[in-house]
Parts: sequence; C-alpha cells; structure tokens
Amino acid sequence: MPRVAFTGNLKRHVAAPETRADGANVGAVLENVFLANPRLRGYVLDDQGRIRRHVNVWVNGNRATLESAVAADDEIYVFQALSGG
Repeated sequence: MPRVAFTGNLKRHVAAPETRADGANVGAVLENVFLANPRLRGYVLDDQGRIRRHVNVWVNGNRATLESAVAADDEIYVFQALSGG
C-alpha cells in the first residue's frame, strides 16, 4: 500500500499521522485516508472535491493530481503551500 505523509504545517491544524492506504490513484488513496480521518478532508480538498489551491500533492518527488496513478510502494506527500514575505 502507498505511504501517505503530511507535512508539519498541515499537522498544526488537524491530526495527520503518516499512514498507508490502498488505492489505484491519489484520489482513491486519499479517500481511504479520509475514511479513517474525516476532519482531514476539509484541509486537503475543497467543496467540489478538488485539491485545495494552497495544497500540493507529490508522488515520489513528482507533482501529482487526484488522477495520478500510484503503485503499492509509492510515497505520497501532502502539504500546504507556504506564502508570505
């Protein structure tokens, strides 16, 4: 199962422990993560079920979308983009 990790900035707002979840693409994996941690959904996805504008998802070091395919040994990283000066 792919490993899903969330950065510390996101963890400041909601419990988001590193976990493993099954799925053929990023969206399916995240849906399984959200089943175990429903509060996390609102921090990652918007009301239309899309990745929030200031959230980035990467799979094995490459930017990903919800439709991006994943393999059992992939690593998915979810983090909030930081901005400011």
